[in-house]
Amino acid sequence: MNATRSMRTRITQKAWTSRPSLGAATVFRLFVYPENVISTNTAVRSLFLEGSAGRLEALLNGGSEDATHAALVCHPHPLYGGSLHNKVVFHAMKALNSFGFPVLRFNFRGTGLSQGEHDSGIGELDDVRTALDWLDREFRLPLVFAGFSFGAAVGLRVASADARVKAVIGLGIPIVPADEQIYDFEFLKACGKPKLLVSGARDQFGPRKLLEGLHAALPEPKKLVIIEGADHFFAGRLKELREAIQSWMGETVRP
Repeated sequence: MNATRSMRTRITQKAWTSRPSLGAATVFRLFVYPENVISTNTAVRSLFLEGSAGRLEALLNGGSEDATHAALVCHPHPLYGGSLHNKVVFHAMKALNSFGFPVLRFNFRGTGLSQGEHDSGIGELDDVRTALDWLDREFRLPLVFAGFSFGAAVGLRVASADARVKAVIGLGIPIVPADEQIYDFEFLKACGKPKLLVSGARDQFGPRKLLEGLHAALPEPKKLVIIEGADHFFAGRLKELREAIQSWMGETVRP
């Protein structure tokens, strides 16, 4: 995000219609990514990654000298206001950084200061690979991946198949998409890595029954956390989101 932009960015989105094939009533909602967060932590490093579509804007929150892992967090849909400054992304970063992990966030192609154009989740797969490659070269540590919404749909596909990534986290998985694209999570059924899925009980893009069905079909180890009262954006429930990640990480990831 350009530094001259307001720290409180609100972008009004187009309305969406849920799909009758999923048994949902036809409803219209205004899709808005809530206010973004810009960190003032002096340990944050601003940089650019060299991606296949050009430079990708990124921020690295530094870790401890004895860090056991490094982590990547991917942001929600850029056409709907998602960026590396998104609140959910920020809190996921803080949860992972609390373990001493260096944590990288970046803007997908065409977002903020990143070059290129949005590619409907296809070219963005390369963006995720670019970020994982950079983390591996920089730290030579086992990796942890987390993604929110679009960032989960795109990033989990790459991270699940990457041997360097030892654990994956999906936040607000969009089983019911907000755009014309339908996301397929069948690939997770082949993922034997530790998996954490966190969604709100009122998430309009991740109905509980569909999430529970997906979770039931996944191999162990796995965990599904449903945060009561939370919507897709975890509004008013970001503390619970952060605690869910920290609790699972403490139980799951070992040096």
